[in-house]
Amino acid sequence: MRQIVPCEFQERISGESFGKTGKSFERAGGSFGKIRKKTEKSEGVRRKIRSGFGRKRVRRPAFLLAAALLCAVSLTGCHGKVGRSTFKLPKEFDDFEKIELTFWAKNDTNKTQTDIYEKAIADFEKLYPNVTINLRLYTDYGKIYNDVITNISTNTTPNVCITYPDHIATYLTGEDSVVPLDDLFTDKRYGLGGSRVRFDSPTQEEIIPQFLEECSIDGHYYAIPYMRSTEACYVNKTYVEKLGYTLPDVLTWDFVWEVSEAAMEKNDDGTYKINGQNVMIPFIYKSTDNMMIQMIRQKGSGYSTDSGEIQIFNDTTKELLYTIAEHAKSGAFSTFKISSYPANFLNAGQCIFAVDSTAGATWMGTNAPLIDIAEDKLVEFETAVLPVPQFDPEHPQMISQGPSVCIFNKEDPQVVLASWLFAQYLLTDDVQIAYSGTEGYVPVTSRAQNSAEYQDYLARCGEDNTTHYDVKIKAAELLLDHTGDTFVTPVFNGSASLRDAAGQLIESVTKSVRRKQKINDKYMKKLYEETSALYHLDEIGEQSGASAGGKADLGELPAASKLLLIVLGVTWAVILLCVCRKVFVQRKRQPPHDS
Repeated sequence: MRQIVPCEFQERISGESFGKTGKSFERAGGSFGKIRKKTEKSEGVRRKIRSGFGRKRVRRPAFLLAAALLCAVSLTGCHGKVGRSTFKLPKEFDDFEKIELTFWAKNDTNKTQTDIYEKAIADFEKLYPNVTINLRLYTDYGKIYNDVITNISTNTTPNVCITYPDHIATYLTGEDSVVPLDDLFTDKRYGLGGSRVRFDSPTQEEIIPQFLEECSIDGHYYAIPYMRSTEACYVNKTYVEKLGYTLPDVLTWDFVWEVSEAAMEKNDDGTYKINGQNVMIPFIYKSTDNMMIQMIRQKGSGYSTDSGEIQIFNDTTKELLYTIAEHAKSGAFSTFKISSYPANFLNAGQCIFAVDSTAGATWMGTNAPLIDIAEDKLVEFETAVLPVPQFDPEHPQMISQGPSVCIFNKEDPQVVLASWLFAQYLLTDDVQIAYSGTEGYVPVTSRAQNSAEYQDYLARCGEDNTTHYDVKIKAAELLLDHTGDTFVTPVFNGSASLRDAAGQLIESVTKSVRRKQKINDKYMKKLYEETSALYHLDEIGEQSGASAGGKADLGELPAASKLLLIVLGVTWAVILLCVCRKVFVQRKRQPPHDS
């Protein structure tokens, strides 16, 4: 494949050429001095020598002009590409080559998850002693995403990375940056379940199909699922019943709104009747992007097409926002970005419906193993774990989410193969079962899910408030029971921005209501326009096509940019001509020296 030379390298070459030209110029001056000393003293001969020198000096500026123009034109081709060879699977893994890998993963305060990563690395290094893996932990996926984007242009990405398919779609704008896994999946030696793999790797058929499909972009697999979760509504069942309601098996939006408004009733002293406190936010949603996406999906309304056509700015979305604004105005609804973590309010008896990921279950409930508020603020209540609210409870729909693993291309195919083998290792039963037990995650392979060890883990629900914390295991069982009801949004270059925009619509409306702004059609029109501009959604359709096949070429520079570069080249050429002319004139005026 043709190597694209980075712009800065081309500029360095041009500078080196100019330096060589300058040295030639100095050598020419020295030669002329020697000739002058050895020539006859006649004026005619001196004129000959000078005229010869003049012709020589004219040719050099002409050469410099041509070089400058060539440099300027060549710069126009250096636009949006990163030189890198397409990965080709080696025939054998080289046990003698020392290989060092970098693994980027997410972890915030869960030390158990860090221990699992470190153990997986140590066990893998025992199987492949020539491989060393360096672990770098991040506190959130957004920071991983930003760092990867920054490092793609310099080819300093990690080797293995925990990430999301939405993010991978953007990574693919770097040519051959992310390794497509289709051929690696099926390779008989080093593929999933391959004969040369030194551990019990799952086969492709043993990966849950819905989870694997999430890793497909433009018809190719660019990742493998690592863990899966969904969203759950963690409910203070005690307060729901105190308000005179019976909790259904599947929540509806109408039910949640009604109970939330009922909980806003106050005593004469200004405290809330339901909890006797000064604070009550009945309904708090952690991830408003998921909230909007799921509401739209349940309504059968447009979000986007697979190719990246934006459809979210429609009348259904507007009606949903009007409803949200109504309950935000009364104080019955808020968001994580505005108020803080739903779990903190739930555990303090200041929230009834707290929606968060099943991967956040260890923070939910009176007896949660992870608590972020003072112990004396905890309130005793029964916690119910239910699917997110639905418009049609007979046909529930909920989002599937969770981290995946991708590997980045490098010049050494042995390094890429080692990266792939380690990514596979993360799918082994030991890693899958251990990591899923840290939160309300579920393993991504049927083999791990059906193993005796994992089934025993589920069966011991509520046995303790640590490993077998009932809320955590119920959250995992929620996804296991509803895997067939999950969905994913289309993945394309820019889909991460669209996801952010979906959440921003809710955040903006909620904040505007708190600021006493009037929410009407004029406001909605302006909100749509500003959100689209903020996240560059009008550009996504064009960009998404660039990621097809995992490659992106931003094309030639615009004509104005080309012209600017050419003008710069010509300007430098003119400067060089002036310098050469000045030297020539000075030489011509200098009186000859007799020997």
